[in-house]
Amino acid sequence: MPESSTAVERVSWDGTPIRVVVPVDGERLVRFPGEQIRVGVPAHLEDRLRVFSNEGIAYFQAHAAFGATRVVVEELGTGRAYFLDLVAEEDPVGGDVVVHRRDGEPGQAAEVEEGDPHQNLDYIALTRFAAQQLYAPSRLRPEVAGVRQVSLDTAEVDLVRGGAVAATPLAAWRGGGYYVTAVRLTNRTREPVVLDPRDIRGEWLAATFQHARLQPAGDEADTTAVYLVSRRQFEDSFWGAR
Repeated sequence: MPESSTAVERVSWDGTPIRVVVPVDGERLVRFPGEQIRVGVPAHLEDRLRVFSNEGIAYFQAHAAFGATRVVVEELGTGRAYFLDLVAEEDPVGGDVVVHRRDGEPGQAAEVEEGDPHQNLDYIALTRFAAQQLYAPSRLRPEVAGVRQVSLDTAEVDLVRGGAVAATPLAAWRGGGYYVTAVRLTNRTREPVVLDPRDIRGEWLAATFQHARLQPAGDEADTTAVYLVSRRQFEDSFWGAR
């Protein structure tokens, strides 16, 4: 990996999107565990960001400033995906980024069959899968053996206490003995809302927000998603009033 004039930032991948700040008119490198990767860049950034990849390293070059944007990096051969929140700023502080997999992280989920008591589909794998289905380009959406979509009532629900946030179930999947449901959250108010998993009604094993802060209603960032992992289907795990 090329030498950097500043300290290398080492990140352990645990399913949480990694924030990477790219200097305007500069470059930042991110090294991934796999030797071959593919980077999916949203179309609206094509005139502001150039991306190259080689031997597991992504080279990000920004030509103009932009706010936090979700980018998906796929590890070819395994289908493993990493999520970056890219930001371009003038003169940011930071060196190259090296991403490490957690020790003992489950292997490739595609090798798992549903019903196997030793399967490796855990909360992180299911949450990552659901997020890819919503946000990744179609060519980067994996087909994982042992995970199947299940029926879901998509009527709005009173999921978040306080009434400030509207919640609409979008899709649900089952795998590894668990269910994961993606729910759209939208701020109804004129004030920013900081999301807290303790405010979610229901019985959940895990709750992961795509973004933890909602901007005021009408702002382009007033909506996000939450991924809810449960032992039972969404309707059975949710106990709030519809």
